[in-house]
Amino acid sequence: MSTRRRLSPDERRSQLLDVGARLFAAKPYPDVLMEDVAEEAGISRALLYRYFPNKSALFAAIYRQAADRLLADTQIDPAGSLLEQLSAGLDIHFDYFAANRNTVLAANRVLAGDPVIQAIITDELAELRRRVLEATGLDGRPAETVSAVLTSWLVFVRVLCVDWLANETFSRAELHDMSVGALRGALGAVTDADRLLGGPGGRPSRSDDAVRSGHRR
Repeated sequence: MSTRRRLSPDERRSQLLDVGARLFAAKPYPDVLMEDVAEEAGISRALLYRYFPNKSALFAAIYRQAADRLLADTQIDPAGSLLEQLSAGLDIHFDYFAANRNTVLAANRVLAGDPVIQAIITDELAELRRRVLEATGLDGRPAETVSAVLTSWLVFVRVLCVDWLANETFSRAELHDMSVGALRGALGAVTDADRLLGGPGGRPSRSDDAVRSGHRR
């Protein structure tokens, strides 16, 4: 008769995160109980609470892990077309959002006032902004202008994604097109967007004169 292998603390924590992630993806946040997680993991509630003191702590750990994985999957190669890489990065995020609809809605609606969850979202958006800005090769005032555009764009995409998941007001293809179009439009007001993003037949601009003060070239 086989015996169940005893898990190390790290293995147990990883197991609980995996179990929790599946349950939060499958059901709305209020419907997921810590008892469900313990039962699914085959452990006692007392042991579960040794790792995570409450449901919000478990959810935060799951969402942090998801954010870290998304960042790992969306690295930017400065030698490639920035527009193509941003487009691919959007698809990676949309894949996760579609597969984890309840999780994303919980983070952005049910837990909209939770400072820990919002800090995770803010940190991820800040890192995405930093990577894109670094890939443009800009510095000084031009970098500040584009940084402001990127910050606003990332928030815009986040709001669109939540509406898409909650209401299905538009298709995924339309979500993608609106996201890319919004970035090109916003950057086009202050720079040559094709040069900066690597538009048709182009490569990302590496010069710090790509941005001009409120005027398109």
